[in-house]
Amino acid sequence: MAAGESEGRPQRGPVDLAYPFTGRWLVQNSPADRVPSHGTRRYATTFAIDFVPVDDRGRSAPVTARTLVRPEPPERFPGFGLSVTAPVGGTVVAVHDGEPDHAAYRGLPSLWYALTQGRRVSRGWVGLAGNHVAIEASPGVVVVLCHLRRGSVDVEVGDAVAPGERVGECGCSGNSTEPHLHLQAMDRLDPSSARPIPVTFAGGLPGGGTVVTP
Repeated sequence: MAAGESEGRPQRGPVDLAYPFTGRWLVQNSPADRVPSHGTRRYATTFAIDFVPVDDRGRSAPVTARTLVRPEPPERFPGFGLSVTAPVGGTVVAVHDGEPDHAAYRGLPSLWYALTQGRRVSRGWVGLAGNHVAIEASPGVVVVLCHLRRGSVDVEVGDAVAPGERVGECGCSGNSTEPHLHLQAMDRLDPSSARPIPVTFAGGLPGGGTVVTP
């Protein structure tokens, strides 16, 4: 039994969600391709999925010589600051804002960023999730949206939200190599003891490399 999964609770079936955005978003680290999708079962991330905003050419930002050797400001990415919406109706049960949006790391800088992973893991869930919103869709179903832009969260604990209602903006906080959205579902609010829940979108699950356009 890996950390982040609790014994004695049967795994429930998938929860069906709406895509929490509009526009063009590239799917990465999808559980349609492998489980655990992020290479770990810690913090109930077994069935987590990532979405990266991209342009008409499928790029999150143009690649330049700087990309290969230096970190890039998140503002250079067209997806930075795009609206993130509730993928399901429910009640907001957790909000964290105030984490900085750090530089993006592609090319050689991404190797350095990988070497500093332990620093973020040592901070626990907040160090990994960054700014985030958790929505309780029903008893035993909590959906979390992570890596939001600092200062963009515009819901509070206790708020009722409907699918498609704005909750924040795409950012680069927490354990993030470039502006993107990490989504996961779990059976309780505490990710260190929660059991992960599979997710689908309109009854399906896109694989990595797919560009979705809700």
